[in-house]
Amino acid sequence: MTTYRDRAEAGRVLADRLKGLIGEPDVIVLGLVRGGVPVAKVVAERLGAPLDVLVIRKLGMPWAREVAFGALGPGGVQVLNEQVANRLSSDEIAETNRREQAELERRERLYRAGRPPLDLNGRTAVIVDDGLATGATARASVEVARRLGARRVIVAVPVGSQEAYEMLSAEADQVICAQHPPEFMAVSAYYEDFHEVSDDEVTETLRATA
Repeated sequence: MTTYRDRAEAGRVLADRLKGLIGEPDVIVLGLVRGGVPVAKVVAERLGAPLDVLVIRKLGMPWAREVAFGALGPGGVQVLNEQVANRLSSDEIAETNRREQAELERRERLYRAGRPPLDLNGRTAVIVDDGLATGATARASVEVARRLGARRVIVAVPVGSQEAYEMLSAEADQVICAQHPPEFMAVSAYYEDFHEVSDDEVTETLRATA
């Protein structure tokens, strides 16, 4: 098992695996908010590609929010893990949807302030996160990117579960996963520094790369 010092180091590892994209036209790197943004920043810098963000909200179980039963994305995209969602009532699903939709809209307003709407028409979208657990968030991001017109969708992560890696390999055009150990632990277990990324850190990153 490899442990990354921080998200920046993880980004450097991913960038090395994405070197083939250097010089390709119409590549855009999308950091999944919030933890994927510091990783994506390094990837974008090394590829010489523009950086933007993609806001996806995990739908967590009411009694264990870290356990996802699905995810929401911009444009009304919803992805459900039916096996998990079937354990909830329609009211529980609706309430979680309302709460997470409100937070998604808040973050979209905050991060896109002064920035045009995300336009992926005809582009190669490289979606970057700091890790894959269930893969629900990344799966939703792939669907969002396609709906926004992406010609090609690549998911790039420093670490992920084998199950999520295999699921995404069937959804995205390509999945770059630096390590997918057979006995996967929480994403945080693969980082020495896994601090919670703040809204300020995201907005500062976007301002610096604008």
